[in-house]
Amino acid sequence: RQPGSKYERKRSSTLLKVKDFHDAEARVIGYKEGVGKHRGRVGSLHVELPSGQTCHIGSGLTDEDRVSPPSIGAVVTYRYFEMSKDGVPRFPK
Repeated sequence: RQPGSKYERKRSSTLLKVKDFHDAEARVIGYKEGVGKHRGRVGSLHVELPSGQTCHIGSGLTDEDRVSPPSIGAVVTYRYFEMSKDGVPRFPK
């Protein structure tokens, strides 16, 4: 925020929302097939969290990652916004 900035009812270059993301690691246990433009490639990684819960991480994968994904059993680092009430990361990338 720039000092002295006033609220605007539209996008503003002087007032920016800051989102705090967290990093974590998970083990790859499988893959989910891609759809649409990702058909025939990996759509998302099926991962196991340290807590034992599982989830899919697909957002943030590059085209190279989708063609040649991390091997099953590999540990990957991902970012997420917050944990849901069920203990699963929200918006993992």
